Amino acid sequence: MSENYKFNQNRKCEYFPCHNVKDEENFNCLFCFCPLYMLKDKCGGNFTYVNNIKDCSKCTIPHSKGAYEYIMSKMDEVIRIGSERE
Repeated sequence: MSENYKFNQNRKCEYFPCHNVKDEENFNCLFCFCPLYMLKDKCGGNFTYVNNIKDCSKCTIPHSKGAYEYIMSKMDEVIRIGSERE
């Protein structure tokens, strides 16, 4: 069974690769904008806060091998937060 939907790469993107990585061949562009950003400190990534803004520039989790599985493992929490009413 094909699992090509778990990996996408766009070498024509003017930002490719958007993170400093050693292995460009396996750089995954599928989650160009990380859907876990809203999880704040529960995303599991390597981030910092700069002027009270979450800076994910040192995080490569969404772009690494296994990114699809990791992101999907956190989607229940994203959906729960997104469904909350203020």
